[in-house]
Amino acid sequence: MLAFALEKRFPGFRLEVALEVQAGEVLALLGPSGSGKSTLLKLIAGLLPPDRGLVRLGPLDLTPLPPEKRGVGFLFQDYALFPHLSVAENIAFPLVEARWPKARREERVQELLSRMELSPHARKRPEALSGGEKQRVALARALAARPRLLLLDEPLGALDLRLREELLFFLRKTLREEGVTTLLVTHDQKEAFLLAARVAVLREGKLVQVGTPEAVYARPKDVWTARFLGHKNLLGPEESVRLGLPPRLHLLPPRALRLGGDWAGVVEERLFYGNRVGLWVRARGVRLYLEAEEGPEEGGEVGLHLDLAQAVALEG
Repeated sequence: MLAFALEKRFPGFRLEVALEVQAGEVLALLGPSGSGKSTLLKLIAGLLPPDRGLVRLGPLDLTPLPPEKRGVGFLFQDYALFPHLSVAENIAFPLVEARWPKARREERVQELLSRMELSPHARKRPEALSGGEKQRVALARALAARPRLLLLDEPLGALDLRLREELLFFLRKTLREEGVTTLLVTHDQKEAFLLAARVAVLREGKLVQVGTPEAVYARPKDVWTARFLGHKNLLGPEESVRLGLPPRLHLLPPRALRLGGDWAGVVEERLFYGNRVGLWVRARGVRLYLEAEEGPEEGGEVGLHLDLAQAVALEG
């Protein structure tokens, strides 16, 4: 199990986070730019010294150890591959540093080349690879020495949308097969939800909420978290009253709204997404959003079904 309680101060910013990650678990640190996610990874990896705190991995206190002694694999957003080494040599590098016997080293490199679908590229230099291939080489190198802990800093952030979609599921499969305790940093909720068993939401250096992706998404703690996670139907006290709810802040989750019901509404905006449409509908003076396979044009009238029992009360 990974356990840490760390504090780091910078001018105008203070990071203070305590968390536990179970052995073999993938936990995502989710938050906007500047929330302290990458700084936290660097503290755990030993690349930055904390102002105070500790990092434990099982019974071992990592806090006084230098990065190379922590048994941690680190995947940076820019991959940081060695340009003068081949793909196979990049993957083998941490094994050479760890003095693995040659036969065992070659066996592990071949295993990772096969798993990462890189065998045809084994002798190529990084400059000859695509962005997706570089990402897989960097991941293979991070996993090569079978680290006790894997740290991923925006692992898909440098890729275009098509490659991110493709490699997201590849990364998910790889992490499950390796079974290594993993801490993932991302600002993308889709990545966090698909890759992690739990997510920890950070804001301005502080932990806001921790839980399974389903629980955090369904019941965000406050308005900021709900908005960050992409929820659109956030009701102020006055809007809540208009819909028949108590006079406080509420979230209407997506499953609480659908077309076909007794609530009369008018479509103010229609957004075409290809396989679905997004509809902004005005009902009882409140602007609400829902998605459907199809819907009327702007200005059209619709009937809405609202399940107010699913409304979530929020903190300010």
